[in-house]
Amino acid sequence: MPQRLRILFISPEVEPFAKTGGLADVAGALPKALAGLGHDVRVLMPKFRGVERHAGSLTPVIARLRIPVADRTQEGALLEGRMGKGPIYFLAQDHYYDRDGLYGTPEGDYWDNCERFVFFCRAAVEALRVLGWTPHVIHANDWQTGLVPVYLETLYRNDPALAKIATLFTIHNLAYQGVFWHYDMPMTGLGWDLFTPAGIEFYGKINFLKGGLVFGDLLTTVSRTYAREIQTAEFGCGLEGVLQERSRVLHGVVNGIDYDVWNPASDPAIPKGYTARDLQGKRACKLALQEELGLAQEPVPLVGLVTRLVEQKGLNLVLDALPELLANGAQLVLLGTGDPALEAAFDQAASRRKGRVAVRLGYDPALARRIYAGSDFFLMPSRYEPCGLGQLISLRYGTIPLVRWTGGLADTVTEFDPAKQTGTGFGFAPFNGEALLECLHRALTVFRQPALWARLVRNAMAEDFSWEASARQYVSLYRKALKAAVPSTRIEP
Repeated sequence: MPQRLRILFISPEVEPFAKTGGLADVAGALPKALAGLGHDVRVLMPKFRGVERHAGSLTPVIARLRIPVADRTQEGALLEGRMGKGPIYFLAQDHYYDRDGLYGTPEGDYWDNCERFVFFCRAAVEALRVLGWTPHVIHANDWQTGLVPVYLETLYRNDPALAKIATLFTIHNLAYQGVFWHYDMPMTGLGWDLFTPAGIEFYGKINFLKGGLVFGDLLTTVSRTYAREIQTAEFGCGLEGVLQERSRVLHGVVNGIDYDVWNPASDPAIPKGYTARDLQGKRACKLALQEELGLAQEPVPLVGLVTRLVEQKGLNLVLDALPELLANGAQLVLLGTGDPALEAAFDQAASRRKGRVAVRLGYDPALARRIYAGSDFFLMPSRYEPCGLGQLISLRYGTIPLVRWTGGLADTVTEFDPAKQTGTGFGFAPFNGEALLECLHRALTVFRQPALWARLVRNAMAEDFSWEASARQYVSLYRKALKAAVPSTRIEP
């Protein structure tokens, strides 16, 4: 077993090059943490439009990459840039990736997403045949990479250059699966013998994510609780049976955050830095945020949300609870974009309650940081939350998370006990407005006791969810993947 592993990290999006959600944050930080532990880590992603703004000059490493797609061959190229101290590879194919959006437009997904990510997965494998560098482990992420383990175990299993590569497949959000009609099966290059319940068939369609679940040597998801939840009908999105069958190789590893990037002592986006020992700066950040957003500059509890406005995030509960929240003297600030109906509802709430509710629709990373720093509470009442990064950032900034006990929220936030003065936040379990309001009342009771509140803030800021601990867990799993010959429901070619 080599001490220094060669790891290829494949992701459809990587911060800062392209991003739609938390996967990009993980893909931008975890490889750096793995490299910091001494491993040879390289990243591969599509060359979406605009990556050059952050990647700088790119060097061709494979000028012509010819990939079978259906009954034809599509050409692409592999370009190399830098991500920290390590290389990042961009798969260039302008017809597929030079578009305004990563996966679609506001009207819906691109009609050819199956073809786009068949090309991505197969090109990732083909590139390794000529790159001159072979990983010990491929770490593939989410449905867009789900066919990589399938290809390695079927079409390429007898290729001596690839036969020893282990695969680890990570589910970041099981709800997004890459499901396409069965007529696209020939496009994959895979035989119809794989279009069965034991393969990649899913209720008469092709399911890319299922491919990763069935054929990956090891499976991970982004929290221990979510790993258990997705084996149930409530959270399994139709794949709970597959996950139950593979539960022996399914592990939960909580995401981390980059503590150099998310640091209230040195964050250039906030008005004044602060530490757990000296919170004067946090008070200044709150006053500045209230002024910036037109809220009354009063010493009242300020509740922040930075979120996608989608049903998953439990925002209807927030709307239901808002009148009583305001009746208890609190203010609310929200930054996000998403469902037009939710956008309109929060916009109306802000217009009716000026000085008490502030809503900013859109994506504003600098304002997000000021909300993390200036709020007293950070609200995440999610219906489900595989891991969540918002609560990790809020803990780092001494902003107390109010969460629903699900997924990674349950793994990273602990209920504050006023008697023992232990814990880091407040939570609730039933998915309803009454439970949320009861949680809010507990939190506000502590907020009104300055000494107890100061203790809670120090507890939150003492937590350590930096990436190094998670990276060490992944290294252990990579070694496990290399050692174990994992029996599964895989189909022999």
